[in-house]
Amino acid sequence: MRRVALIYNPASGQYSARRPIAVNEALTVLREAGVEAEAYETGEPGSGTARAGEAVRGGFDAIVACGGDGTVHEVVQSLVGSDVALGVIPLGTANALAANLGLIATPAKVARTLLDARPVRVPVGRIHFRDGAGNPASRYFVVAAGIGPDALLMSRLDAGLKRRLGYVLYLIEAAKIWATDPFPLFEAALAVNGTGTERVVEVSQLLAVRVRSFGGALRQLAPGATLRDPSLHLLAFGTRSRLQYLKFLLAVVAGRHTFNGHIQLLETEAVQCRARNGSRETMFVEADGEVLGSLPVKIEVVPQALTLLIPPGAEP
Repeated sequence: MRRVALIYNPASGQYSARRPIAVNEALTVLREAGVEAEAYETGEPGSGTARAGEAVRGGFDAIVACGGDGTVHEVVQSLVGSDVALGVIPLGTANALAANLGLIATPAKVARTLLDARPVRVPVGRIHFRDGAGNPASRYFVVAAGIGPDALLMSRLDAGLKRRLGYVLYLIEAAKIWATDPFPLFEAALAVNGTGTERVVEVSQLLAVRVRSFGGALRQLAPGATLRDPSLHLLAFGTRSRLQYLKFLLAVVAGRHTFNGHIQLLETEAVQCRARNGSRETMFVEADGEVLGSLPVKIEVVPQALTLLIPPGAEP
């Protein structure tokens, strides 16, 4: 790395008051190693994408997203298709990409690790959806995209409470959804690889996973999923049973989950999701923890679309 831009949101997530200090610590490490490094703040939602676009046009050869899943997601939108590499320093409430790459440490230590990282070209996911105004839109994602209760959870997270409570807020809202949500079903049409046909299943939750581990309690959520994989790994919940949901999530926490007729792990090159005939249920859609819109949805993989900085010893 010769020129690196660090992009961060000074006001999001826990410990935001210390975030400029943490970014300066990372800058110091990079500059002492001879890297030309600059930091750029974001502000309103979406400004991370604009900042990353400016850095790409400014000739930086790497951009480090300093924050949580949301910061990474915004930066990725401007990097797909370019030769500029993506690095991550976790500073938000949650950063699944950093956890998957083994980069959960102090900003200074992660910055030192990134100095020895190797650039690897990887596929990314792409999700097509309807935005809040009903217009077609799309986003890239690196970790996961979901339709159903997980997206409903993201839609309920209050930014102020998230800064105060952090991961605890996720647990509180997840418990509320488990106790009250009717888990409405929708259709998922999976492309049967190489045949031009579809397999249609009815599900209450679909999660397209691109990483091996989310860290914390969600280790090995989708066995076999990796950032190098040219296909989608789908967690398909073909049930509305609260008991089945609870049993599976407890098994995930214990690292003993399996897949059966109720909850399946499927692999496909693309999937299209739509409401069942006559259904008026609003199904939320999210990617990398960002609520995007609603059905209908198409999820696919864009091959070799992003250069990612992989730390020594990590397997993407």
